[in-house]
Amino acid sequence: MNIIILQHIKIEDPGYIKDLMMADGFNLTTIELDEGQKIPTNLNEFDGMFCMGGPMDTYMEKEFPWLVEEKKRIKEFVIDLKKPYLGFCLGCQLLGEVVGGKIVKSRPAEIGMMDINFTQEKNKDNLFSKFPDQIKSLQWHSYEVQEIENNNDVTLLASSPITKYQIFKYQDHAYGIQFHIEIKDTTVKEWGCVPEYKKALEDQLGNGALEKFDQSAKDNMTDMNNYSKILYNNFKKLL
Repeated sequence: MNIIILQHIKIEDPGYIKDLMMADGFNLTTIELDEGQKIPTNLNEFDGMFCMGGPMDTYMEKEFPWLVEEKKRIKEFVIDLKKPYLGFCLGCQLLGEVVGGKIVKSRPAEIGMMDINFTQEKNKDNLFSKFPDQIKSLQWHSYEVQEIENNNDVTLLASSPITKYQIFKYQDHAYGIQFHIEIKDTTVKEWGCVPEYKKALEDQLGNGALEKFDQSAKDNMTDMNNYSKILYNNFKKLL
């Protein structure tokens, strides 16, 4: 299987799911957009696309002009080619914008280990039907997707008390996941070194919050890895 991974900062990759793909011998092509790497012209050669998080936001096209091309190519992959897509955090928001939604500031930001509540639509979904009705996962976002209710091809799969579109899908092949189920036990410490992430964390949880956050993530890591495994095994069936 040939998978293209769109990354916006080197330390934010598919994490535990990347390990699973490598163990299965998938051919992974990583495009580091923030370093000037270009998305290949022929997207037909890829069976699936992962789009990861990053410290920038979808509206920052002047500061990060590659966002314009990235949105076009996501639209081509998802809407024109109808190929499997998984977007996490920023990748979720990019999908949301591509299918007609708006990206707005979360009030408040969601940072920490928080509950995700699934809708009844989860029970008949190809990726999430085996998930429990509620899970706990890592949140680290200040923006979210809104206003995609009018797109009849969009299905809401999970929400939190703050963010309606924690998981949504476009048709049955493209998924936006606002939270971070893909992390590993090194993730929080690594992300805490990114100035934008650290500031958002301390603004929300106070100075010195990183250690507590890291421990909370590790306490829930076994569950998150298990959910990632279910998600990955079901995503493979779409490829």
